[in-house]
Amino acid sequence: MQHADTEAVSRSNVADWRRRQLVGVGFPPVLATTVAGDARYDLHAVIELTERGCAPELAVRILAPLDVAGTAR
Repeated sequence: MQHADTEAVSRSNVADWRRRQLVGVGFPPVLATTVAGDARYDLHAVIELTERGCAPELAVRILAPLDVAGTAR
């Protein structure tokens, strides 16, 4: 059980770090929290698009994870 707790804390620490990085490049806090908590987003790619002038919301849409369930049409 302790191992699971350690993994949960580690994931939380990573998400916190990712959120700080996103807020640091101008992401609104709510969007930063959403993206930071989803490991399917390539954080470096999202930040790079933003640093090149892309609005955070658009960068997230461009790099949104594909629908793995196949419901996207």
